[in-house]
Amino acid sequence: MLDGMPQARGVTSDVGAALVHGLWHGAWCWDEVRAALAERGVDSVAVELPLTDLPADARATREALDAFDRPAVLVGHSYGGAVITEAGEHPLVRELLYIAAFQLDDGESVSRTRPGRDLPETRLAEAMRVVGSEVHLDPEWGSRLVYNDASAEVASAAMARVRPVDRLLFRRVPESIAWRSRPSTYVVCTEDEVVHPELQRAMAGRASRTVEWPCGHSPLATRPDVVADLIADRVRAAAPS
Repeated sequence: MLDGMPQARGVTSDVGAALVHGLWHGAWCWDEVRAALAERGVDSVAVELPLTDLPADARATREALDAFDRPAVLVGHSYGGAVITEAGEHPLVRELLYIAAFQLDDGESVSRTRPGRDLPETRLAEAMRVVGSEVHLDPEWGSRLVYNDASAEVASAAMARVRPVDRLLFRRVPESIAWRSRPSTYVVCTEDEVVHPELQRAMAGRASRTVEWPCGHSPLATRPDVVADLIADRVRAAAPS
């Protein structure tokens, strides 16, 4: 168990969890977390983002919440944080949970966050390959950075499924800022080599509460039980008393 992690077993509630993935990935990256949530009595849905434009991704998330048709904790990993920031004003959302994610403010984008702040950068740009309007993730560098603390088997399986994304995603700003009207929790991944931990801490200052995990960028793959425990805890907190 990681520091600051609650243990939550046997959660049953009308509240569920809606899960939003990051760049280059898909709903599949939540599979192990969803299995762990089911063991804890938490119903979930994983959103499949088109990864063409932030408004389109937010729309896909709102449509998934409509189909889920129950109150939910809305969880975003990495770029998924930008998506839940825009989509999180949906009436079924009870709380936002950011995992090494972009908790953006007005006028910010994934490529321009906390302008004017002298925050360190990672080497993610070195892993990106631009081909026309698409941005691809270099297999070798992507594995080193995105899955820096994963086993070779886990990293290889994930990298075999990544896909290109549209360049627009890096520039678009959210049309609404849901964390102003919803409680939020931010998870800082202190060994992250994709979103620098200091940038994460700067964004986490906007959240209602913060926890820190000593892990890399992809705890969904490396620590699914830990992720599920936190989501189940927030689902329990959001349930009617």
